[in-house]
Amino acid sequence: MTESVQQGSIVSDAASVTDIVLAAMSRTESPRLKEILNALIQHGHAFLNQVKLSDDEYEQGLDFLRRIGLTCTDTHNEVVLLADVLGLSTLVKVLNNSANEDRTGGALLGPFFRGGSPRYELGASIVQDNAAATPIFVSGRVLNTRREPIQNAKVDVWQASPIGLYENQDPDQPEMNLRGHFFTDAHGNFRFQSLKPAGYPVPTHGPVGDLLRIQHRHPYRPAHLHFVVIAEDHATLVSQIFADDAEYLDSDVTFGVTRDLIGKFERYEAASGPHPEQQAPYCTLHCEFVLAEGIPTHPVPPIK
Repeated sequence: MTESVQQGSIVSDAASVTDIVLAAMSRTESPRLKEILNALIQHGHAFLNQVKLSDDEYEQGLDFLRRIGLTCTDTHNEVVLLADVLGLSTLVKVLNNSANEDRTGGALLGPFFRGGSPRYELGASIVQDNAAATPIFVSGRVLNTRREPIQNAKVDVWQASPIGLYENQDPDQPEMNLRGHFFTDAHGNFRFQSLKPAGYPVPTHGPVGDLLRIQHRHPYRPAHLHFVVIAEDHATLVSQIFADDAEYLDSDVTFGVTRDLIGKFERYEAASGPHPEQQAPYCTLHCEFVLAEGIPTHPVPPIK
């Protein structure tokens, strides 16, 4: 052993590994990054000490992560999907909103958010095909925590089709079908027309699908609409509104349903209710989004 090698930097047994790794990272300049990395090492090593992975199990785990990366494409993000089905994404959302009970709760961005959705005028339809499905009229307001309307807030919306597919999954749907964004009026109001969404399975062609099958879990999400609400001087809200009559509300594969995000989908017969011009049964949904003060951010789309 040379004099330059310190005794405390050489592994002597399993118990010595964690402290040696932490010492090697001790010069990390960012206090927050150092805190995160230290916790990752401590909890990760504690996990290995608890389950005592065999060499073969460890290699299987590494190969699983390798396959997660290889499954990602421009139109599919398996990394986000894995975080969702393990409950990591929902836990982060709940933790970051638990101290903000005066604002609308957040939800998963999900793996199907895309940038560059078309802009529509208030009241327009985001439907670009002639799918036979129940129309839905969505209205809402964007407010601050003092319950005052926020004008010119951007409301970005996207959803699965009535057969449970996003347009980038379905070659029969037009580009950007059932996606769009609007800007609120002077009273914080927005409104648009769409089709009642269906529940759907998350993609199961990759390693995440293998994991769900091993765990005997179904892959379904309950019917919902996605929203991103962005307003000047306010923290950006990423949220979802779930249909109150949807299947799988109590067993969402991504654990994304919280009680405050279940919306009331009112059903009306043809030529009745607030839209008597409709010649077929339809639904309405009204929702309010309350934003906290803060710095607006723009979510990074996980797919193109």
